[in-house]
Amino acid sequence: METVRSTDGTRIAYERSGAGTALVLVHGTASARERWAPVLPMLEPNFTVYAVDRRGRGQSGDSADYSLEREYEDIAAVVGSLRGPANLLGHSYGALISMEAALRVTNLDKLILYEPAIPTGVPLYPPGARAKIQALLDAEDREGVLLAFYRDVVEIPEPHIAVMRKEPAWAARVAAAQTIPREFADEDYIFEPSRFANLDVPTLLLQGENSPHHLKAATEAVHAALPDSRIVVMPGQQHVAMSTAPELFVRIITEFLFESG
Repeated sequence: METVRSTDGTRIAYERSGAGTALVLVHGTASARERWAPVLPMLEPNFTVYAVDRRGRGQSGDSADYSLEREYEDIAAVVGSLRGPANLLGHSYGALISMEAALRVTNLDKLILYEPAIPTGVPLYPPGARAKIQALLDAEDREGVLLAFYRDVVEIPEPHIAVMRKEPAWAARVAAAQTIPREFADEDYIFEPSRFANLDVPTLLLQGENSPHHLKAATEAVHAALPDSRIVVMPGQQHVAMSTAPELFVRIITEFLFESG
């Protein structure tokens, strides 16, 4: 484990492994760096991987006041601390953060965003989702919080949830359950396409064939805003292909990252 200090002084931890081109991994809501365990063994032969614990999780610190902007600064601090060019991969809420962090660094080579959670006129959350999750958290039903988020918000199918529950990362997800309510902040995020008009970093936008409509709409909106992006749809997948199709996931991102200009 290694750490950097973010702009507000919060300690941000990441686990470094593998050898090769730098690849920073940013997990989404209800997770920590362990989320990448299914794909790490396939990434490490080709990349030096920096798997981040976002603030409030794992070995990273936290602050009393939460805001999305602090998270942008966290990932920018990690990427900016690396020598030479780096690649950045973010998933879901982590993809939103990575997209914004990309505007704040100068050493980014390529960017991969897997279904960034941004509002595009389609509701991100069903009615009552916030209240239900908060009630479960107040009742100290941490696993219930996690399951409600995956079932009601991300609409992950039960067979995919069953796969995730068998992973070692499940315990880390349960441990981070208290961070879920604050990450409804993505619903208040204002996506301004013009801010990304000059982000000419080659960008891969990953999308699950069976993902919820609001995530597909978000991917399309980001694609329209970025000057150098492409969408790749993963057949038969939803929002968690790292767990349900790790070989496919790694093959797609490896081909993109090794692709010459």
